[in-house]
Amino acid sequence: METLKLEPTSDTPKVILDATAGIFEISDRCFPEDAIRFFTPILKWVKWYLESPNHTTTHFNFKLEYFNTASSKQLFKLFVLLQELSKKNEVIIHWYYNNGDTDMLSSGERYSQLLDFPFDMVEM
Repeated sequence: METLKLEPTSDTPKVILDATAGIFEISDRCFPEDAIRFFTPILKWVKWYLESPNHTTTHFNFKLEYFNTASSKQLFKLFVLLQELSKKNEVIIHWYYNNGDTDMLSSGERYSQLLDFPFDMVEM
């Protein structure tokens, strides 16, 4: 399975999807001009991974400083895919937030409640 790695820009996050190493991470700021276009290869890769995950447990790290509404919708699509994977394998979503960032903490809690899927909330 080929690794998907995107370097961060001023408005897009760093993305590492490496099934071999077991590294799944989206970090930094996320407010791309075209969120659908930005997230399309990510969602496609995760769908591909769903077909043959090579780990019994998938740890997915979200270390976002900020994301806009358009990205929020795409993140939700990603979480739905991960929830689907959790029916076959264990999935642990680590939602990182900075100390005192109640908005980011609330966002992670909201996603977790909407999906009825527990997130591991990690204060940095």
